[in-house]
Amino acid sequence: MTNILLGFVISFVIAGLIAPIVLNLCKKLKASQTILHYVEAHKSKQGTPTMGGIIFIISSILSAMFIMKKDITLAVICLTSMFGFGILGFLDDYIKVRYKQNKGLRAYQKIIGQLGLSILLAVFAYYSSFVGTGIVVPFTNSTIDLGAFYIPFVIFVFIAVTNSVNLLDGLDGLAGGVSFIYLIGFIAITILHLGVGTGLAPNFILEQYNMLAVTGCLLGGLLVFLILNGHPALIFMGDTGSLALGGFISALAVMSGLVLYLPILGLAYVITSLSDVIQVLHYKRTKKRVFLMAPLHHHFEKKGMNENKIVIVYIIVTLFISALTVLIAGYVLGV
Repeated sequence: MTNILLGFVISFVIAGLIAPIVLNLCKKLKASQTILHYVEAHKSKQGTPTMGGIIFIISSILSAMFIMKKDITLAVICLTSMFGFGILGFLDDYIKVRYKQNKGLRAYQKIIGQLGLSILLAVFAYYSSFVGTGIVVPFTNSTIDLGAFYIPFVIFVFIAVTNSVNLLDGLDGLAGGVSFIYLIGFIAITILHLGVGTGLAPNFILEQYNMLAVTGCLLGGLLVFLILNGHPALIFMGDTGSLALGGFISALAVMSGLVLYLPILGLAYVITSLSDVIQVLHYKRTKKRVFLMAPLHHHFEKKGMNENKIVIVYIIVTLFISALTVLIAGYVLGV
């Protein structure tokens, strides 16, 4: 627990030091966001600097170097996943900034990149003695062995989560705020399961706690970013940040074996993606829309709901679900 807090503090300080540099550099290089023409409510955001995810990516990696001890394989994998998906997002952002439009990498290029990273991470998890093919059943200490289905399942998780976080990044502070609460909830759930685990190898426990310490590092950097990203945002995280965040969240869930808690704690990610899928499929079939605009948070905007209010509601709902999940898990597991 001490390392989690220490990682948070060190990362917060590092992020605080580099944030003004990143912000000024983005302004100097005119690395600004091009707003989609059909998002009328966001016209005033045209020209806001982007790629702000660099702040929490760098602070997480640097602070992790100070707090990670031995048995750091899984923690390094989480950071590698964040960095790898962050690079993919950076390429997407760079193309948008370079050509001053909102279309970055082509859809097939982005999915190839995501698929490649997901396959590598899934294969690692499959063969890792720390992970394997078993996943924990929520609110129990039982596991399900997915066997041969494990690799495609993990690939799906990475692609679904990274794209969901990317879709959620549509309002100031939304993706960052929801993810901040989600990660705190996931730390608590992991600690609960480690507390009731019997016969766990000491090096496995160290691996898990190092992952949580690195998560603390991400939280510290993310908090500094949120200070800058609150409405009206001084900087956006861009695909650099949203894909990196999704990559870390996916890796943390998979490497802990607690991946089935992800759609519970991360309900906001689920409804965001589902609203987008429903909208597209229904429109292709009927030429009519279910929502005024997808994803769901834009529908609420079109209904006249204030941007700050939408973000606060999403964060409060995530906080409530996380707290309830932790309380139920603690009670059922007897912790």
